[in-house]
Amino acid sequence: MLVVTPKEKEDLQTGPFFQQTEFWGRLKELQGCEALAFDIRLTVDPGWEKKGTDSGAPTAIHDDILVVLRPVGAGCLMAHIPYGPAFEPPEELQGPILEELAEGLRRHLPDNCLFIRYDLPWQSPWAREADRYSPGGRWLGAPRPEIQELRMNFDTASGNLRKAPTNILPANTVFLDLKTDQEKLLQKMKAKTRYNIRLSHRRGVRVVDVGPEQLEEWYRLYRETARRNHIALHDFHYFQAIFAARADNDKRRISVHLLLAQVEDEPLAGMFLALCDRQAVYLYGASSSRQRNKMASYALQWEAIRRAKRHGCRYYDMFGVAPAPEPSHPMFGLYRFKTGFGGSLYHRQGCWDYPLRREKYRLYRSRELNDQGYHLKAAGR
Repeated sequence: MLVVTPKEKEDLQTGPFFQQTEFWGRLKELQGCEALAFDIRLTVDPGWEKKGTDSGAPTAIHDDILVVLRPVGAGCLMAHIPYGPAFEPPEELQGPILEELAEGLRRHLPDNCLFIRYDLPWQSPWAREADRYSPGGRWLGAPRPEIQELRMNFDTASGNLRKAPTNILPANTVFLDLKTDQEKLLQKMKAKTRYNIRLSHRRGVRVVDVGPEQLEEWYRLYRETARRNHIALHDFHYFQAIFAARADNDKRRISVHLLLAQVEDEPLAGMFLALCDRQAVYLYGASSSRQRNKMASYALQWEAIRRAKRHGCRYYDMFGVAPAPEPSHPMFGLYRFKTGFGGSLYHRQGCWDYPLRREKYRLYRSRELNDQGYHLKAAGR
């Protein structure tokens, strides 16, 4: 049995995902969305490998969840759940629990909400299966959406879960384990990455933590990067909202920093780094086409890793890569750069939809499938 109760966003616990914090909810509100928070109490049979007991009594799970209401046109909304739920059930319970949670949320959502979109942080079950890898070890991705849906909807009452056409947050990432010393972190990196970090220091790259007064410098780098890589461009106010949310933040264990890598006060690379209790997240990055031989991006990432360790983070989410080393993939360059830091490739399940207004959802889904914006397709390819 699952019970959903509204709660204040300020009472959200600082869990394993930055996108499920009060800070993220406040940021999304500043960017034009509405954020809601809910308390979740779930009772399951014993045997849940992560939460179960040997007593034979039902197991109680108590968690909370952030829901962001995002406009989808024509006065309608989606209920986006960014990297939630945080708790990960065994695979055979995932579909039924998502279904029950969606029905529990339904009565708390506005009538013009067409669907719930779970942006699942859970590992893809297809990443655990040997036959989904090539002989060389390259992940082949998940199968067609209809096959994924058969698996997810097994043992649900309605069969209503749909693989979303696009992912909002990155489904494929690289995690660095920070529970070791700096020298071991360097040893785990590829030799070229290690060399470029040291080279950047020899060539005078300095990384500084800056405030909103240098946001225009960041945005210049970001705009240049977006144009160079043919990706969608957020407007300037999108990043101003990060500083506004940061100014209102009174929880010391959640912080966001704008770091710039400079040579003689000229910014060559920049990033937004988020730090919370257990994780650090590389949110947004940018770099200049000038002075590429300074290797500023390598100095920037190494400083971010060191800051995350000092903050007490257990891991660093590099936040978005190609799912496999495929040169034709638009994120292959990010794959090559980020895997050089020695982390582990991780494949999340990505976005899953639970339609609340089926006919209107069908029309929206059709439009989304034809969207030419920069999104990774749901299959992860």
